[in-house]
Amino acid sequence: MHISALPAVRKTAYPPGLAERVRGRERRRLGDAFGLTQFGVNFTTVEPGSQSALRHWHTREDELVYVISGELILVTDAGEQPVSAGVVVGFPAGRSDAHCFVNRSDAPAQFIEVGSRIEDDISHYPDDDLMWAPDGETPLHKDGEPY
Repeated sequence: MHISALPAVRKTAYPPGLAERVRGRERRRLGDAFGLTQFGVNFTTVEPGSQSALRHWHTREDELVYVISGELILVTDAGEQPVSAGVVVGFPAGRSDAHCFVNRSDAPAQFIEVGSRIEDDISHYPDDDLMWAPDGETPLHKDGEPY
């Protein structure tokens, strides 16, 4: 299967007011196309001025990112670091080092992201009033109230 045959997904489950930061993110769900259930694989494009996600970390899920093209800024608790084609970055589950990629360049950037699909994972967003419920589908305020 050629990657262009997969639908480009631009929607996000982030609540209004937060979703705008990822408006230029597009994912092609490679893992779903093959019925994978134990881990997810996305081919992600981030347009200039957008970011991959809100800065976050997972309680139970591992993540790995391989940059294919373009230039991005990796934002973690340690600060900012430029990344480009050929760079691989991993984020172990349970390590509270929140991360995201921001495209401040004038060209799109693309990467492959791989993540485990583990039930009862909670995503934390230290910069925003947001966390995900363990069902993986319900955005919550940090006080536990649903959006």
